[in-house]
Amino acid sequence: MINEMEIKKQICEVGKRIYNRNMVAANDGNISVKLNDHEFLCTPTGVSKGFMTPEFICKVDENGNVIQANKGFKPSSEIKMHMRVYQKRPDVGSVVHAHPTFATSFAIAGIPLTQPIMPEAVIALGCVPIAEYGTPSTMEIPDNLEKYLPYFDAVLLESHGALTWSTDLLAAYHKMESVEFYAELLYKSKMLGGPKEFDTANIKKLYEIRRKFGMPGKHPANICLNKGKENCHNCGGGCGSADYSNMPGYQYNFGCDCDNGGGSVDENAIAEIVKKVISEMR
Repeated sequence: MINEMEIKKQICEVGKRIYNRNMVAANDGNISVKLNDHEFLCTPTGVSKGFMTPEFICKVDENGNVIQANKGFKPSSEIKMHMRVYQKRPDVGSVVHAHPTFATSFAIAGIPLTQPIMPEAVIALGCVPIAEYGTPSTMEIPDNLEKYLPYFDAVLLESHGALTWSTDLLAAYHKMESVEFYAELLYKSKMLGGPKEFDTANIKKLYEIRRKFGMPGKHPANICLNKGKENCHNCGGGCGSADYSNMPGYQYNFGCDCDNGGGSVDENAIAEIVKKVISEMR
């Protein structure tokens, strides 16, 4: 088992990576790692993530209370957001919050990352919705985030940035990289006239690949917002009884296998909806 000092060094290394990749500026962003159900390591407030050393790292309990912090350092004011993820997702071992420029631009514009445009994003990342705006350092952000936690492994924070989580620190960081890469490709493809999306059949094939890999986390391939039934990549509040009608960017149904009481999917209606959404997002 990796000892606590090694984990602190890893947090500092990831901090340098997100800083050097322009995912944060100045003292922005925060990182946390779960040691056990009652102990968590986290980055301090008011410190650049690109210049941390292990003695900067704080230890808190499951309520965000300080267990250990060296003089001059205190936990990030956003630790409440991290703790809500750990509380609702026992499978999570690390959380990363950053402000990557392309992904944050989508968050500011109110556009979720849900279009199936590349295999890696569909298989590993899934959909990335937008959690409604909350005042930083308050309970508004974790409260607005909570309803997304059972269904996703990454979210955009409205007018704020991005949040990713996974089984361990490196996986959570890689997910942040994936969110930003996906957002950049989506932005650039829109500048070229709009991305070509995978159809339902190809999405199902990619979902099956994910299932065969046995990848951890939550994903449309593994869980649906509508009572556990299979759904397509862009499925949201339009499918059945799942009450996500107010989710930013989830007001349309993109050919979900879920149904409203057993009815069949109208492919022509789906095609028209897809055209409408694409035209509105350009």
